[in-house]
Amino acid sequence: MSPETKQLEYYSEREKIALACRIMAMEGIVEATLGHISLRVGEDLMLIRSRGPQDAGLFFATPEEICLFDFSGNPKEADRGFTKPVELALHGETLRKRPEVNAVLHAHPPAVLVSALSNLELIPCFGAFNIPAAQLAASGIPVFPRSVLISTPELALDMLDSLGDHKACVLRGHGITVVGETVEQALVRALNLNIIAKITLEVAQAGGKTEPVPQQDLDLLPDLGESFNDLGGWRYYLAKLRRAGFDKW
Repeated sequence: MSPETKQLEYYSEREKIALACRIMAMEGIVEATLGHISLRVGEDLMLIRSRGPQDAGLFFATPEEICLFDFSGNPKEADRGFTKPVELALHGETLRKRPEVNAVLHAHPPAVLVSALSNLELIPCFGAFNIPAAQLAASGIPVFPRSVLISTPELALDMLDSLGDHKACVLRGHGITVVGETVEQALVRALNLNIIAKITLEVAQAGGKTEPVPQQDLDLLPDLGESFNDLGGWRYYLAKLRRAGFDKW
């Protein structure tokens, strides 16, 4: 990484996005070069992972690869040789339409893909086993039925019709879109969504069928708050990344 990279505006935010990309790869919800995270940094401005000529995938993402665009995909910094994602509209239109959202994550978790293709509904089938995941499922996880790249504003708006005001959406035959107030929140939600899909798939493979937890039990699950759910999860995954030696540029 060149010394000039640390002088880039929003460097700490770029660093966090790059670390989140590496965690996504470590946890298996993305493979190779597919997937991206964006972060709102001003009115009509976002940072998003982009691709350079030496792109080695999300497991090796660096702050240098995180570039500044407006929501329409126009670059808002000097050209450094990186190309914006094909699905930038997925991020830009989501941030434009959902002002309470600051981070958008797009990934391709295999468990979610197989669950959707098997017509398995992601429901709150467990409770205290994983409280944030159970509450995410209980809030509803809609499905966008098309498997196309979300490469235009029109397709992004179609996807957003499915997402509604939910926190996550399955893109059938494609992947997921997850939103959050922070990078940490969007990341932890995406990983919890993957856990829901894995459990759902494993139950089906064992010959069972998931059933929703009774509402009275869901109502007894505590709100663990941002500090535990999001920041605690972020610290755990970051420590795991560090222990594996992949937290350095």
